[in-house]
Amino acid sequence: MDGERRILLVEDNPDDVMLTLRAFRKSSFKVKVDVVNDGEQALDYLFRRGAYAERPADEEPTVILLDLKLPKVDGLEVLRQVKGDARTQLLPVIILTSSNEQEDRLRGYRLGVNSYIRKPVDYNRFVEVVEQLGVFWLTLNEPPPSH
Repeated sequence: MDGERRILLVEDNPDDVMLTLRAFRKSSFKVKVDVVNDGEQALDYLFRRGAYAERPADEEPTVILLDLKLPKVDGLEVLRQVKGDARTQLLPVIILTSSNEQEDRLRGYRLGVNSYIRKPVDYNRFVEVVEQLGVFWLTLNEPPPSH
């Protein structure tokens, strides 16, 4: 991907959105973060439906940061649809959640999540996690060809 790095943040908690955006601003990464607040908006964004029908094709996310506990459509259902559709199945998806449920983690991996990360409670640790996510997914990881 030669264009601008873009992250789709799927998060309904305004405090977590603010913390994530602040952490990326503090990092050294030049990245655009698009935020949606529920699973339905995430699917509309990814499949260019509804309010996102006119989203340009060159604005594909490099990676999706996905919360699990979302209104309208939960995160695991979003993941199932993303990984089950040829248009989006190769997009890296990172579950970033406060859930420590083994069943959530197991279902996430069975559905094809690329990584499962528990949100740290401590702000400094959260910034560190976001920085590490950025290093790996935005600089080290090689996306699939023609993605």
